[in-house]
Amino acid sequence: MILLKFERREIILIAGLFLFMIGLIPFMAPVYAVIIVILMYFGIKLYIGKKCQSIRADVGEGICMECGSKIINNMCSNCGRSEE
Repeated sequence: MILLKFERREIILIAGLFLFMIGLIPFMAPVYAVIIVILMYFGIKLYIGKKCQSIRADVGEGICMECGSKIINNMCSNCGRSEE
């Protein structure tokens, strides 16, 4: 399960979605605009959560300062340098 924790930059997301909702109101009922904005918020949150998990899985323990490869067991998988 992906945790949906609140961060400071989400204020910008919420403000942007609120303005988007105001822009939708002239074209549809306010209830539908609210539903669309709520679905967009959770969709964006889930997408970002999956993207962060993917990046963490690709990075592993870190990135080598010399060649930029993934570090496994405190050793670079490409150049063999110890990262301690």
